Amino acid sequence: MLVVSAIGTTGAASLAHAQTHLDEKDPQALALGYVEDTNKADQKKFPNHAATQTCSRCALGQFKTGESYANCTLFAGKQVNANGWCSAFVKRGA
Repeated sequence: MLVVSAIGTTGAASLAHAQTHLDEKDPQALALGYVEDTNKADQKKFPNHAATQTCSRCALGQFKTGESYANCTLFAGKQVNANGWCSAFVKRGA
C-alpha cells in the first residue's frame, strides 16, 4: 500500500508541474495576436511586427537555450512556442 501511495504522489507531482501549450484560439492569445510561428503574424493588423521577433527573444518569455516551449509571464500556466509571437513582444536585453 505504501508503494501505491508513493506512485500516486509522484504522478500527482508530475501533473502539477505539467504545462500546456498556449492555443492560438485562447481568448488572451487572440487578443494579443499570438501565433505559433512569427512568420504567420497578421502584418496588416500588426504593422510593427518583424520576423526576427520571436517568443524566445522576448523579455517576457522564460526560455533557456534550446527549449521549444517555455513559460511566458503573460500566459500563466501555458507555454509559448520559441518561434511564436504576440503583440506584447519586448526585445530581451543583451
